[in-house]
Amino acid sequence: MASSVSRLSQAYPARVEVRGRDLTSELMGELSFTEYFYLLLTGREATEEQRFFLDLLLVAIAEHGMMPTNVAARMTLAAEPRALQGAVAAGILGAGPVLLGTSEACAELLAETQAKVETGASPADAAKERVAQANETKERLPGFGHPVHRPIDPRAERIIQLAEEHGVAGKYVELAKAFGTAVNEGRERPLTLNISMPMAAVMLDLGFDADTVKAVPLLARTAGLLAHLAEERKNPVGFDMAKAAEDSVAYEPPDGAAGGDEPG
Repeated sequence: MASSVSRLSQAYPARVEVRGRDLTSELMGELSFTEYFYLLLTGREATEEQRFFLDLLLVAIAEHGMMPTNVAARMTLAAEPRALQGAVAAGILGAGPVLLGTSEACAELLAETQAKVETGASPADAAKERVAQANETKERLPGFGHPVHRPIDPRAERIIQLAEEHGVAGKYVELAKAFGTAVNEGRERPLTLNISMPMAAVMLDLGFDADTVKAVPLLARTAGLLAHLAEERKNPVGFDMAKAAEDSVAYEPPDGAAGGDEPG
């Protein structure tokens, strides 16, 4: 008998069971993919508001132009046109603390700071204290700054607006807004509150665990990558990108080395 347990799924000769439900009779044709994703991720059935905001966040983060993740995927497919899965993987591997992974860091920051709020501090004071700590150690807090969107990230603004309109903005959205105020206090040029912070805040307010927040941008950006790769097959630009990268970076031989004459 197996000594370990999974509560996710099991395939049998005549049926598949997922989270205790029959795949073909209870899930297929009954749940949207967003609802199914929520069930897979949490083991629970999504409420209408959880489904709505999960849909909203997946749409918000799926596509954002020629970001490094999409460029990496396109160039990988250009080098090996048969390796669609490899090209998707190349893009997803770029999801870290600079791109896409920041929502998880925001969730951890909000959860950590909320613990102080629950001991008696106000959200504004707790955020100010955490920002002061970051300033002392020159730590860069996640969720602020954006290379394109200045002074606001329209996606972040829309998430907060809809969360408030739907009545789901709770303690974490309040704390995210407090961070936005504290981070920019005294700044002549305010840092943009980017999409990662309200995404994390709304997910936490809707009952997601902090360690599941990153799943949403990963799933969403996989869809975006597949769209870029479908376009790459019809309208290839991967090698153009590679040539542009080569042209934009000058080569300098090491000190004392011979010059870089082209071979004859």
